[in-house]
Amino acid sequence: MEVRLLGPVEIWADGRPVEIGPPQRRHTLAALAVDAGRPVTIDALAVRVWDEPPPAAARILQVHLTHLRRLLAEAVGTPPTRLLRRSSGYVLDIAPERVDANRFADHVRRARGADPSTALTLLRTARGCWRAEPLGGLKGGWVERCRHAYGALYLDATVAWGLAELRTGNPLAVLGPLVELATDHPLTEPLADVVIRAYAAAGRPADALAYYAEFRRRLADELGTDPSAALQALHQAMLRGEPVATRETADVAAGVPVTVVVPAQLPADVPGFAGRAATLRILDNLLTETAMAVAVVSGTAGVGKTALAVHWSHTVRSRFPDGQIFLSLRGFDPTGQVVAPQEALRSLLDALGVAPERVPAGLDAQAALYRSVVAGRRILLVLDNARDAEQVRPLLPGTATVVVVVTSRTQLTGLLTDGASTVPLGVLSWVEAEELLTNRLGPGVLAQRHALDQVIAACARLPLALSIAVARTRQTNFPLTALAAELSQVGDRLTALEVGDPAGDLRAVLSWSYAALSEPAARLFRLLGLTVGPDFDVPALTSLAGLPERELRTPLRELTRASLVTEYDLGRYSQHDLLREYAAELARRDDAQDVHRSATVRLLDHYTHTAYEADRLLNPAREAIVLPLGEPAAGVSPEPLKDHGAALAWYGAHRPVLEAALRQAAAVGLDRLAWQLVWSLDTYAARKGHLHDQAMAWQTAIECADRLGELPARAYGHGGLARADLRLGRYAEADDNLNRALELFTTMGDRNGQARTEKHLAYLWGQRKQPAIALGHARQALALFAGTDDRTGQAEALNAIGWYHALLGEFEHTLSYCRQALELFEADADLFGATSAWDSLGYAHHHLGRHTEAIDCYQHGLTLARTLDHDLFVADLLVHLGESHRAAGRPAEARTAWTEAEQLLTALDDPSAAGVQESLRQLDD
Repeated sequence: MEVRLLGPVEIWADGRPVEIGPPQRRHTLAALAVDAGRPVTIDALAVRVWDEPPPAAARILQVHLTHLRRLLAEAVGTPPTRLLRRSSGYVLDIAPERVDANRFADHVRRARGADPSTALTLLRTARGCWRAEPLGGLKGGWVERCRHAYGALYLDATVAWGLAELRTGNPLAVLGPLVELATDHPLTEPLADVVIRAYAAAGRPADALAYYAEFRRRLADELGTDPSAALQALHQAMLRGEPVATRETADVAAGVPVTVVVPAQLPADVPGFAGRAATLRILDNLLTETAMAVAVVSGTAGVGKTALAVHWSHTVRSRFPDGQIFLSLRGFDPTGQVVAPQEALRSLLDALGVAPERVPAGLDAQAALYRSVVAGRRILLVLDNARDAEQVRPLLPGTATVVVVVTSRTQLTGLLTDGASTVPLGVLSWVEAEELLTNRLGPGVLAQRHALDQVIAACARLPLALSIAVARTRQTNFPLTALAAELSQVGDRLTALEVGDPAGDLRAVLSWSYAALSEPAARLFRLLGLTVGPDFDVPALTSLAGLPERELRTPLRELTRASLVTEYDLGRYSQHDLLREYAAELARRDDAQDVHRSATVRLLDHYTHTAYEADRLLNPAREAIVLPLGEPAAGVSPEPLKDHGAALAWYGAHRPVLEAALRQAAAVGLDRLAWQLVWSLDTYAARKGHLHDQAMAWQTAIECADRLGELPARAYGHGGLARADLRLGRYAEADDNLNRALELFTTMGDRNGQARTEKHLAYLWGQRKQPAIALGHARQALALFAGTDDRTGQAEALNAIGWYHALLGEFEHTLSYCRQALELFEADADLFGATSAWDSLGYAHHHLGRHTEAIDCYQHGLTLARTLDHDLFVADLLVHLGESHRAAGRPAEARTAWTEAEQLLTALDDPSAAGVQESLRQLDD
């Protein structure tokens, strides 16, 4: 059996190809085959198959691995190949030489130290392994890196093969393949050298001279340089008609004396290093790459990029016997003296033992010499604090034996085309932050739990800020409790975290990133200090900035590349708290106050108008808002939502942001906006069971209405708070608020408001097990609604009357009233009301002993409730459905319904979950 990677990914067994399946499965096989015989972790597989693994990556891979295991077991091959599960990952149990890419690399490696005849045989065999573009038909960053590495090795092998064939007097065998390869690599001098020698050896000196002239022109046009001295000498020899000798090597470094040194330049390991286990595993995967391994560790200032790179380098330094090089590129440095590529190359050549007088002047010549010197040597190279891809690209070694780790505040996406992989670094998790503090201050700080948590929160889990906190406690013997108190009391945490050293001053470190921004990006960064909640998206930013999206994209991309914002999901961004505080500080310093106020109003207006439209999609039958919204502020672009599902998704994605927006609106005196936002959030909060949040929001709305002096808003606010209290079982508070609302609505002569309040009073007395009193309030609600054009209210009152008849045991009356309600609800396409009516009808049928009819009603209601995505209603209907199934002698169906209801109610923290749990226990008795 053989696995082929040098062309389309294939399995061959007994001379025949085996059908593998879809591209992703072939990708999974390739990701295992490059490490044939060695375990590959599921995380490493995911990174190789997807540049950004989806949440379900592990599950998807398990499906492909199962198919591959079965496929390999069924294939008839000699020797057999298996896919094995090990504690450290998955192993493709096949001899490495049964993978064509390994066999190819092994032949090339053995040819380097062999005698000329054996070397030629090995190189011919190696080239025979090459079928087409490696990993054909697959895509992705890892695939491109593999192709790059295999392509570089194939290029080297073909040049060596060409020279070997020329030594045997066989130029015609190599001319075609060499010229064809040269069209793909028109600037590669070793290949040009052997092409020219092949033309000369084949008796075609004119073609050789023409090829040299064309090669020199391309170098001049595209690189602004001339051919090397060796190639120029070859050209001059041909012009003089001298015979062209064959060469043993095309190495551009031939004749340059190098003193072999083993650099050991790593800085000291980071004391008390904490966390980052997953990121360290990603870096460990670099050691198994067959291609040139380059990792770009990117993240915001102070997030610990250098600490991570240095710590990991110390853990693997023994794997690099030829040396470890650490070079600071000073991309973001207070001096502003960024290291130029030529200066960096000279430093690297010096570290590798190249005498200064032997270093050529030009950048391209330096880079060529550098790549020649490191070729075949196991070296670890850490390029710290890079500015951009152009600074790093000339420093890449171009060989799989050198592993490169680059750290930068920018993402260096330009290096992805050179085969680099990205390692984004965020703030520490809470557990990692705690580990950092205990590692450096000792386990005794765990006894100061409250202070420890305060410091971690105030430092936003940013490693630099936590390190400064450690330094302050150590340098001045400052107790952790005192530091925690200062950080919680001082409005300016950046000042509280100063230590007097610019290199360790958080504000100064952040300023170096800010200073590198263009003016549009700097302005947008300052505005981000006004955002609310844990994250923000592009539509909200367009309103915040008052700019169309097309003008926002470029500065936003710049901030993302600079790691001053993080795009954690498509179109959604976040910042850690200290970055946001720094942005707000800059805004106060550099922008006028009216600019802040206008931007704040635009942002809050954006959320309020979008939430209002989302609410109308969720609950189109709802009564009109009593404080109508005007036109959005100038520059505001509310997010368009096309349907009920889009509205639900928007609420789900923005819930924490909307809650923060409400707090912000109330805090800055935008009371009308705050009240309107509470109204716009109410339907979603009720349907998703966010009852405590709903109650707090309506309490805020009442306070805003009091300041506004708006009686309708006050009345509606008390009614809204009462509805939340009712569901939370706070009946006394609900009674007070409902009576206050009724008093206000009566004062205003608002019949609809009175009717709605009477309906809620009916619900209150029903919950208090007083159905007769509840029925009286429901009848009063119907009488009040009868004098209005509110068909929804009338239907709800009819349904309520039917329900309280049911609680009184008068089930035929229930059927009569609830059928009338259902007709009105269905005529108006009121799904919520119809759901409620089906529930009431099911309850009546159940208690009349008509369990089949009851189950049918509950199923109708459940279908509608699931369409509405109303979790509380779904749970209630499931409880009732389970009761009818049990009464009908169907305990299995009852268990299914109650189990789902219990899970929903527990997730919603609803107290009725306990009753459902008891019903489930009774089924077992």
